[in-house]
Amino acid sequence: MLAHVNKAFTKEDETSVPEMVPPRAPLPAGMLNYVTARGLAKLKSELRELDDERARLDGGVPDADRSRALAHLAARRSALEDRLAGATLVDAAKQPRDEVRFGASVEVRAATGASRTYQIVGVDEAEPTAGLVAFVSPLARALLGRRAGESIIVRTPRGDEEMEILRIVYNEVDDPAS
Repeated sequence: MLAHVNKAFTKEDETSVPEMVPPRAPLPAGMLNYVTARGLAKLKSELRELDDERARLDGGVPDADRSRALAHLAARRSALEDRLAGATLVDAAKQPRDEVRFGASVEVRAATGASRTYQIVGVDEAEPTAGLVAFVSPLARALLGRRAGESIIVRTPRGDEEMEILRIVYNEVDDPAS
């Protein structure tokens, strides 16, 4: 007696299963997609890379693999185009120099005495380990609107942490090395 094998478990239908496209960094509903000049350039560069990847797929890739890869690229490109369409460039030159706003680099000192610098950036360029924090993050929300000399309290997984704002700089304008 032959056992019936469900097609869902055969390699035959493997190409019809779409690959999962990882979602972009979340942006709260109704929130504008603020970006720095660097963040906007990064998004545009990512779009060019996707276009280059598509061009490479047009030559010499087997049909089954090609159609699957093209579908994956199309989904990634669509999400990126949506993010770019909603991008709102914030001009660092127009930010108040004495207040933490979007694009600011903020040097803070923790209660332990350790200091660290964070830059408030768009969700797509956030990289917390590098000190780039999304403007929607708890740390950025605690910093926004504050001035040097003020203290903030940030809720972290380790508990509430107090930090003093030491310095505010707008790198894209104030720092010739950026």
